[in-house]
Amino acid sequence: MPWSKPPLPANEARRVEALRKHRLLDTAPEREFDDFARLAALVCDTPIALVNLVDAERQFSKARIGLDIVQTPREQAFCSYTILSDGQLEVPDATKDERFAGNPLVTSEPHIRFYLGSPLLDHEGFALGSLCVIDRKPRALSAAQREGLEALARQFSARLELRRQARELAELLAEVKALQGLLPICAHCKGIRDDAGYWQSVEEYLRAHGDLDFTHSICPACFEKHYPEIYARVKSRLE
Repeated sequence: MPWSKPPLPANEARRVEALRKHRLLDTAPEREFDDFARLAALVCDTPIALVNLVDAERQFSKARIGLDIVQTPREQAFCSYTILSDGQLEVPDATKDERFAGNPLVTSEPHIRFYLGSPLLDHEGFALGSLCVIDRKPRALSAAQREGLEALARQFSARLELRRQARELAELLAEVKALQGLLPICAHCKGIRDDAGYWQSVEEYLRAHGDLDFTHSICPACFEKHYPEIYARVKSRLE
């Protein structure tokens, strides 16, 4: 029995590019990611839970509980449908769903019947994959369980973003360090000259060389120097 081949998202090229920026494809299991799958299985009371990343031609399972399949062809992946929207995909009984009834993952091992997936969205809204739970028998989950899986997916996406930012910042700092003091910095305004000869603020330079953003504050010494009257009033209130 044939099954329905999932369509591609409208933003497919950019979505795959965003996924690969995280450098998680074909990486070894990591406990912090395995824990998300483990929690998903506990919350939803299912024997199988996966963190799946949908690449151009395949699905890679970054975390796996109850199923030892590292990757599957994308056309067979239930998560290929989950990434088509920013909402959950629930399949109570795959044998009765024309999209999946003839799917080899349904007709043979692991004999998927129930599936619930929450998309993993990055900071730009690209669906990188899915945090999903699976059972070998038809079933339905409670509203609380579905909400729990969605919350876990949001937290997983937040963790991915923090890791990406930390890695890019580390690479940027390593690049700056490699210049060994040769970075041209203005002695007065502390602006930085780029390779094209244009001067930029420190914030603009770092933002251009890494996906960073900034907030501003003022240190106590500068506060006292530039705003002495306000500083004196604030200090008197604190004493």
